[in-house]
Amino acid sequence: MPIVEGGKGAGLRLAKGERLTIVNTYGSQVVDLFAHSAADLGEAMSIQHSRNVWYRLSPRPGDQLWTQLRRPILTLLEDSSPGVHDTLFPCCDPLRYEQLGVKGYHRSCADNWREALGGLGIEPPATVPTALNLFMNVPIAADGSFSILPPVSRPGDAVVFRAELDCVVALSACPADTLPINGPDCRPRDVEYRIDA
Repeated sequence: MPIVEGGKGAGLRLAKGERLTIVNTYGSQVVDLFAHSAADLGEAMSIQHSRNVWYRLSPRPGDQLWTQLRRPILTLLEDSSPGVHDTLFPCCDPLRYEQLGVKGYHRSCADNWREALGGLGIEPPATVPTALNLFMNVPIAADGSFSILPPVSRPGDAVVFRAELDCVVALSACPADTLPINGPDCRPRDVEYRIDA
């Protein structure tokens, strides 16, 4: 299976009806999933619009991911993980690492998104869209506060999506290494993926 190298990204084209499997190879890697309509890159998966349909904070098998034009773009078909995914956090970017006290350049999911689209010969839109943060563990306390804990996914856990539109997908194996987003050792790792008809 192809891999997304830990801390980096990959761009993919999916035809309507194709399936994308994303495998958390080592069990601890968060993957930011972005999706755009192939016909109009300005139409992108919107987590806010998707939650508005689910009435939940994270998707379950059978749930669709929707664009800001309220059209389904992906459907989550299968999830062998415990189903803990985040829809609250925006993807990391250089300014976020500055907030965390990182000096100098640090790879980010925003940069990985840009590079992934660029690798497909696509000029990225000016605004980074929202992503589904697969396997990211953000528990919410009774008082409404939340925290970031290591993923509860296990090696080999996988999610399977079906494209509902011809679309362009970017995957980012989150490069965060300052918080336990990618496990207690804060180490980004490779993930595998596969496209099936």
